Amino acid sequence: MTLNASTPPIAVQALSKTYQVTDRAGGFGAAVKGFFKREYKDVKAVQSVSFEIAQGEIVGFLGPNGAGKTTTLKMLSGLLHPSGGKANVLGFTPWERRDGFLKTMTLVMGQRNRLSWDIPAADSFLLNQAIYGLSDAEYASSFGELNELLDLKEIIRKPVRQLSLGERMKCELAAALLHRPKVLFLDEPTIGLDVSAQARIRAFLKEYNRRSGATILLTSHYMADVTALCERIIIIHHGQIKYDGALSDLSRRIAPYKLIGLDFDDDTVVDLAPYGQPVTRENEDGMQYVQVPAEKVSAVTARLLAEQRVRDLTVADPPIEDVIERAFHE
Repeated sequence: MTLNASTPPIAVQALSKTYQVTDRAGGFGAAVKGFFKREYKDVKAVQSVSFEIAQGEIVGFLGPNGAGKTTTLKMLSGLLHPSGGKANVLGFTPWERRDGFLKTMTLVMGQRNRLSWDIPAADSFLLNQAIYGLSDAEYASSFGELNELLDLKEIIRKPVRQLSLGERMKCELAAALLHRPKVLFLDEPTIGLDVSAQARIRAFLKEYNRRSGATILLTSHYMADVTALCERIIIIHHGQIKYDGALSDLSRRIAPYKLIGLDFDDDTVVDLAPYGQPVTRENEDGMQYVQVPAEKVSAVTARLLAEQRVRDLTVADPPIEDVIERAFHE
C-alpha cells in the first residue's frame, strides 16, 4: 500500500482499550462465591488517545508504569484489538494484521525475546529471512548494514543463552530490522543494560533512523534515551495524553526555572537561600546549585558575581526527570 507524501505513517484517533477483570474481596467465602458467580469491573488502560507521527520522526512515548504505553504499542503493532477508536499505520489498520503491514513494521520489547534461546542468533536470522521472504541478496545487504552498525560477526555464532545482555539486545534489534521496516515500535529497548551498552544502542538507533528514514515510537524509563533521540515527546498518564510537543517546550511550560551551578573560591560553602531555592544534586562536580525563575536568572547571576567569590558558574535547564514528573501531576 502506497502512502501520499503528506500522509503520516502513524495516525491515531480516539484509540481506547478497556479490560474486563474479575473483582472480588479476599477470603475463602469470597473465593467460593466467585466460583459460582463472578463479578467484573472495567479497567480503562487507554482512553481516547489521539496523535500523529510524521515520516522519519523519533518520538518518545513516556509515562509511569501502568500509564498505557505498552498497551498502545501493542494495539499499533496489531497484537491487541482496541475497544474503540481508529489507528492507521503505513496505510493499514494494525489489528487486521495483513501481510503488507507485518512486513513493513516491527515491535521490539526489551523484556521479551524473539531469538531462540538454545541456538545461535545467526540461525534465527535465517528463519526471519524465510518468514519475510527476503532474497539472499536482500538478506546479505541488510545484514551487512546491520553488522556495520552493531558489530555482530563475533557474537551471532554463539547460542543466545551465552550472550551478555548487551550482546543479546544487539542481536534482538538486528533480527527485528532485517526486513528493513519503515515503522519501529520500541518498548524499553535499553532496559537492564549497563551505561555503555545503552549508549551503543542509542547511537545505533540514531544512525539507523538517519540512514533509513524510519519512523520510531520509543518508550523508555531512561531519560538519557529520550534526550539523546527525541525532539518530541508524548506523555501518557492514566491512559490519557497529558502532553504532546517539543521536549524543550515542556521544560519551559511545566518547569519555568533554571538551575545555577556555582563553584566558589577555596571551595567555600555559601548559603544560597537569599538568591533562590537551594537544590541538592547527586554529582561529583563539587558545585552548589540554586533554583531560580527563568526570568530572574540574569539578575541573580549578576548579584552572585558581585557579592560572592565565584570561581565558576553554569546555568542549566532542570533535569528532564523532574519536568516529566511535574507533568504527570498537572
